[in-house]
Amino acid sequence: MQQLEEAVAAGSTGPRYPIEGVTYRTADEARREIGRGNWLDLNIGDTLRAAAAERPEAIAVVDPDGAVTFAALDRRTESMAASLLQLGLRPGDRALVQLGTTADFFTAFYGCMKAGVVPVCTLPQYREVEMAHFAERTGARAFLVQADVDPRFDQVAFAERIAAGADALEHVIVVRGTRAGLPDLEAMATGFAPEEAHARTADVRPDPLDVAVFQLSGGSTSLPKIIPRMHGEYLGAVRHLSQRYHLDDRDVTLWALPLIHNAGTMFAVLPVALDRRTLVLQNRLDIPEMLALIARHRVTFSGSIGPVAARLLEIDDLHRHDLSSLRQFFALARAEPVEAHVGVPVGQMFGMTEGMVFAAAPTACAAMRHTTVGHPISPGDEVRLLVPGSEDAVPFGEIGELCFRGPSTLTGYFGDPETTAASFTGDGFFRSGDLMRAHHLDGETCYSFEGRIKDNINRGGEKIGAEEVEDLVVRHPDVADVRVVAMPDPVYGEKACAFVIPHPGQRAPTVAELGSFLLGLGIAKYKLPERVEEIHAFPLTRVGKADKAELRRIVAEALAGQVPAEKAESK
Repeated sequence: MQQLEEAVAAGSTGPRYPIEGVTYRTADEARREIGRGNWLDLNIGDTLRAAAAERPEAIAVVDPDGAVTFAALDRRTESMAASLLQLGLRPGDRALVQLGTTADFFTAFYGCMKAGVVPVCTLPQYREVEMAHFAERTGARAFLVQADVDPRFDQVAFAERIAAGADALEHVIVVRGTRAGLPDLEAMATGFAPEEAHARTADVRPDPLDVAVFQLSGGSTSLPKIIPRMHGEYLGAVRHLSQRYHLDDRDVTLWALPLIHNAGTMFAVLPVALDRRTLVLQNRLDIPEMLALIARHRVTFSGSIGPVAARLLEIDDLHRHDLSSLRQFFALARAEPVEAHVGVPVGQMFGMTEGMVFAAAPTACAAMRHTTVGHPISPGDEVRLLVPGSEDAVPFGEIGELCFRGPSTLTGYFGDPETTAASFTGDGFFRSGDLMRAHHLDGETCYSFEGRIKDNINRGGEKIGAEEVEDLVVRHPDVADVRVVAMPDPVYGEKACAFVIPHPGQRAPTVAELGSFLLGLGIAKYKLPERVEEIHAFPLTRVGKADKAELRRIVAEALAGQVPAEKAESK
């Protein structure tokens, strides 16, 4: 606890680089969690420095462009950090990050960590609606953008447009490319010799209490909420996750999903330095290529968020691929058929950016791995299942709203005290909006996911806020009212369906017409409704609100029998 003790001795009662709008735990709370082993007394930048000192020539990251050692990554990120500071950024400043799944992500991410700059973890698919909001809300001063993330879209010009409309946004930094007049990552990562870079970053020492990143929620209303994750608690959660899966520096992880997400950060980005674990990256989902990478790099661990499991089950000639190195796999669903297909232990898991992760060890019984999401990874986590809308616990074995508190539970959404106040019980348990059921298995209380109260759609791991989409759809000139709900999908799990009431004398727009309209408003493409149902009136609940549960039933039944929604509604 040396770093925290030094801060306390110097009179610090909070973070070294405080950010207005963030709710912090106290130094006493941090010391207590470190003593219990729930937090680490480290900052994320120092984990890479330690990994490079311990295993300099070991491979840290492999992507289609080649392999990067820990020593090389440490040098590049130190220079990147010095370059960020030279631009005038300071510890605690925020930077929008719109990068794909490449090794250059690590130069950008760990460079920010070493400079104390806080990445705002946004997806490359986000457009004007989302990015202008995050720029304004976070007061970001920089925008790191990948030039080649989408050959059909000029991402750099887009970033410049966002910067032009944001008062605080001064620097657009180009990754994997160059643009006249703009700084680029490659020049920044090689611009300083190691000794000079270290001299420039030596005084930047984030405390375990400091914000490491701003992650985004999968919220159901409006745009995603902003979740501060702190250095010490984030590293502690990653250590617990690795321990649950029995992973160490001998393991090789394959990741074919976004790195910027909370899941990517915990499963892929932070374990590289913290656990000294080699990471193999796949920048697009291609199952035959994934299988080839497993064989080539002797991958031991991977997983499925989104369509990976469904696509893997479509491979008929799996026996032709050398998967002998693979020891385990995780999934959000369909663990049992994936395990039977691949022939290694597969367990379901559940995680929330707000700080709770459930998982089952590869040695757990099949019932736990296949029918539940396991149990909390941290011994400090507490779980309650409550009657929705109340603070009354449900009887054991009955479905209730998942509520939790623990060492990584968020202390408050950034700059949003009203939402924060509404998100907790009176004694500090976070209300997840998800429904679970408790079970006793293998001497543990574990949990099965039973659906959600929150009005959102989980499309292959990407959360879509229904109200956000509704607020845009209703701007269409032919639409009088709309409700957006989840519909089942065999590959992505869920997709968005829009139930539209058209204006008198008009018809509902087609999927293509509505999609073109929404893209023109600047919404991310993955949020577009993929089915439109015209309906004359919404079914109502007893209190007179649109009954979205009934709408979900209607579209599910319509998909099952391809029955028009109006006919399904009348049954």
